[in-house]
Amino acid sequence: MSPGGERACTLTALGIAGLSGGELHGDAATVVDSVAPLERAKANQLSFLADRRYAEDFAASTAGIVLVTPELADLPGNPTCRIIVAKPMESMLAILPRLYVAEPAVPAIHRYAVIGTGARIGSRVSIGEFVVIGQDAVIGDDVAIGAHSVIGVGVKIGNGSRLFPQVTVYAGGEIGERVVLHSGVRIASDGFGYVYDAGSHRKIPHVGRCIIGDDVEIGANTTIDRGSIDDTVIGAGTKIDNLVQVGHNVRIGRLCLIMAQVGISGSARIGDGCILAGQAGLGGHINVGKGARIAGQSGVFGDVPAGESWSGYPARPHRESLRATGALFKIARMLRRLEKLVDEREAK
Repeated sequence: MSPGGERACTLTALGIAGLSGGELHGDAATVVDSVAPLERAKANQLSFLADRRYAEDFAASTAGIVLVTPELADLPGNPTCRIIVAKPMESMLAILPRLYVAEPAVPAIHRYAVIGTGARIGSRVSIGEFVVIGQDAVIGDDVAIGAHSVIGVGVKIGNGSRLFPQVTVYAGGEIGERVVLHSGVRIASDGFGYVYDAGSHRKIPHVGRCIIGDDVEIGANTTIDRGSIDDTVIGAGTKIDNLVQVGHNVRIGRLCLIMAQVGISGSARIGDGCILAGQAGLGGHINVGKGARIAGQSGVFGDVPAGESWSGYPARPHRESLRATGALFKIARMLRRLEKLVDEREAK
């Protein structure tokens, strides 16, 4: 492996076969320095084929090396250097970090950073320009905090976590180890809680915490509210996409996947291993059972049993939702037939 442009590196076909555990067919000395989809990959690039639907793209591709499943390994096509692996996409997990070497955070505290009284800073920490760290905050070892981020009073950030530029963690936030917070993330902001009294909406003080577990990744411009009295909790290993809103007192389990523009209302409970697809909206005080799957744009207003797939608005078991949608389309056709019968009757 040798250094390439844009902090990329080069790999030979033999090296890729070793990293992926695949079976090499072709010239072991073929070299690539980047990845690209089949339709635009060039001779210096690696691509993959895992679905027969892309057979035409494969046939015309000029990719230097292609990772391919055993079932598709003998398809006709230009790429002659093929590495046979059971799961090409998963194999990329071992290859991409070697082709694209991440820029390491340099341990240093920028001279324009502001660190409050009593704050404890761990070893090998990188703190960027104009970062503000509140008093009594605790920053673990090997933490990187990007420029213009704000860490509130008493906030705790665990070892190995990375905050990209312009992240804000309010007082009451606790960040676990190896957490990644992308730009614009807001942690432990007040939830939306008011009581109507004496002709006005009076704000309920939020004094609970917002606890982010280990190995969580949170996408850009996502907001997670602190609890009102209870805590808001995101379980270890959960991955949250961009533009997600998590309300106060919500508890999300371990290893969940939450896609873009999902909104979760206050005090909802999401079990371990759940998948919430894009733009799904979940009402407050509901329970989504372990391993449940919520389809995109679903509106969930009641409890979802463990392991079930729900979709639609209002959300219901997926097959039931499909039947309801099909019935709705049938009604439109039935109305046209009824209108035709009425017109014929009136014409007589």
